[in-house]
Order: sequence, then C-alpha cells, then structure tokens
Amino acid sequence: MVTLKTEAELALMRIAGQVVARTLAAVADAARPGVRLTDLDELAAGVIADAGAKPSFTGYRPAWAPTPYPAVLCLSVDNAVVHGIPDDRVLRDGELLSIDCGAYVDGYHGDAAITVAIGDVDEAGRRLARTCDEALAAGIAAAQVGARLGDIAHAIEVVARTSGFGLPDGLGGHGIGTAMHEDPPVPNTGRPGRGMELREGLVLAIEPMLIESGSTRCRTTADGWTVVTADGSRAVHSEHTIAITAAGPVVFTAA
Repeated sequence: MVTLKTEAELALMRIAGQVVARTLAAVADAARPGVRLTDLDELAAGVIADAGAKPSFTGYRPAWAPTPYPAVLCLSVDNAVVHGIPDDRVLRDGELLSIDCGAYVDGYHGDAAITVAIGDVDEAGRRLARTCDEALAAGIAAAQVGARLGDIAHAIEVVARTSGFGLPDGLGGHGIGTAMHEDPPVPNTGRPGRGMELREGLVLAIEPMLIESGSTRCRTTADGWTVVTADGSRAVHSEHTIAITAAGPVVFTAA
C-alpha cells in the first residue's frame, strides 16, 4: 500500500535522512587502503547512536532473505553490486567501495548510498561512479508532482545506457517511511509516462546501480545477501531518499 506522508512525518524523515548523510560522510572519510570493513561498520554504528537514531539494516529480514542482516552498513566492493556484509576484508588501493546506510528516528527511516574511490582508482572506475551519480540526479529531477514512476526509471536508464553501462535486472528503489521498504517499487528501467502518478507527500528511495561491462546479470553469493555481477565486472551504487513536493523533489539525505 502506498502512503503519503504528513508534514510532521516528513520532518522526522528529514531528521533521519540527515543522520544517514552524516554517517556516510564519516565512513567515506575513513575509507582508505588498509582499513577493515568491520572498522567502517563500527564507525557507522557510533555515529548513528550518537545522533540518537537506530540503524535500519541491523536485524532486517525481508521475505527473500535467509537470515536477518547482521551489520549496520552494506559495504560492497568492486564486483559486489549491493548488500555486501562487512567482514575483516582490508580495503586495497584502486578498489571501488559502495556504502549503503539506513537509519531511523521515532520509527521513520532514511536510506542513501554513495560509491567512493579507495586510493588511486583508474579513470574508468571514476567515470563509472560519476555516471551513477548522474543517473541518480536525473531520476531525482524527474520526480515531479504529476509525473509517473516510469519518468524516473526512464531518466535513469537513459544516462546509464548512453554511457554504455548495464543496469542489474530486478534491482531498484522503493518507497520508504515507517518501513524500510514500502510501496511503490521504483525501477531503474522503464517507459516515460507509464506507472503510478507521483503525488505530493510520497517519499521514495531512488537508487541506480550500474555494471561496468554493460551486463544486466547478477547472482547472490552463499551468504544469502551479497549480490555480485555475473561476469565479475565492477559495479557501483548511488541512492537518496527524496520527498515529492509541490515545489519539486526534496532530498532528505543530502549532506
């Protein structure tokens, strides 16, 4: 069921979004060669707790997941697209790290993701990450009152496809509010003018994911959570939580 948020609910979601933004900034600043993924997860836990919020991902178990999620962040390196579980892996120079964070305040969630370069990343990798940010920006710009979900999807798809990158099958954004994942699903591919009409008070997490090789195929690893590219190529992820308003889209998770 799609729910439209009141002004009071939007205010709480803005607060949650700012907690997420501060957490992502702190983790991105600490992410460098030689740092363990578990250290970044512990850092995020501290930032969220200090803000008086709680992590959205810890213990979360959607219907498809075999076990509850065991960490605060999703940390996905190179060929991992999304849902990478932080472990004792040490970051290495030249890797791409996608950082996905959710937090909630008084029951209302915020969700965002960024991809950062670890040390000296080649220009192809940096272009991949930049293009993902551009696809996200295009999707957000399309999120206007009276537009359709297909307008968001098409805007993202045009940026990705024009640049030669793939969009993973079956992965996309979602509504968000008192639950981490709410209706409607927000696909990253689609036809303009199609799908649900966007109304004031709707809050969406828009999240393109790009595959460098142009492939669309992925698989889930043995941990039941981490999604990796089928061909081993690199992937990136960008996400913001936004509200649909009469004045245009408002990004709750912007720094």
